[in-house]
Amino acid sequence: MPDSKERDLYPKAYSNTDFLHGPNARTIRILSEYLEPQARLRQHKIRGTIVMFGSARAVPPEDLKAEYERLKGLLEAADESEAERLRNRMSSLDQMSRYYADASRLSYLLTKYYQEFPNAKNRYVVASGGGPGIMEAANRGAREAGGKTVGFGISLPFEQGINRYIDRELAFEFHYFFMRKYWFMYLAKALVVFPGGFGTMDELFEILTLVQTGKVTKNLPIVLYGSRFWEEAIRFDVMTTWGVVSPEDVALFKICDRPEEAFEYLKHEINHQGLSEPEPPSAE
Repeated sequence: MPDSKERDLYPKAYSNTDFLHGPNARTIRILSEYLEPQARLRQHKIRGTIVMFGSARAVPPEDLKAEYERLKGLLEAADESEAERLRNRMSSLDQMSRYYADASRLSYLLTKYYQEFPNAKNRYVVASGGGPGIMEAANRGAREAGGKTVGFGISLPFEQGINRYIDRELAFEFHYFFMRKYWFMYLAKALVVFPGGFGTMDELFEILTLVQTGKVTKNLPIVLYGSRFWEEAIRFDVMTTWGVVSPEDVALFKICDRPEEAFEYLKHEINHQGLSEPEPPSAE
């Protein structure tokens, strides 16, 4: 009979890391990014999420001064093209920091509200992409409200990992973008999109396409937060004028400028999915 050292030379397939990390096991890795999150989410009774995402570059208000000074220092040594980029970044720094604060406030309001529901299946939690910036703000607001919060992160070479406000048991780090996108959509009861770059636009237009084409059949309220940004960044009216989208397609989302406005809209729309208003808290 072979001893333990000999048996180590012939590992079982599920213990063969060279195989599991190689191209022949890609299907197994993809399936793992479906089954493992599913098991954890069920364990923690997460049955619905309100997904919030936006720029990873938004700075918390308490870090605004330090970031401004950092960029100012870089500006002194920059060439003209780099200097223009830095000046643009500095000019938007304050507004993006306000969006961070608004994302945190909206997440706080939503988390407080859904914690009051007596039925656990209606206690929806805020979920983000798990990273810094607006994603961090969303998780931060939920944590400060005393609720659970989910982070669907992605391994990227140039971005920090999961932010510190996410519950450890509900922090996910995906390798495959499409599996992360699946979990964004599958449990989503609503979507809030703050100003952001390519990643934000990718998520937004994919979800709008799924809703527009009827691939998503559930009611999914979508909020674009920050009218100034969205009116400058994307000319939806031009798309309508050119006939490449219909007027009813532009009605798939609502633009909001205040956390309280977005909260009231989302509460109303989500509750149309069959929820009842929670009982008011006891005066005792």
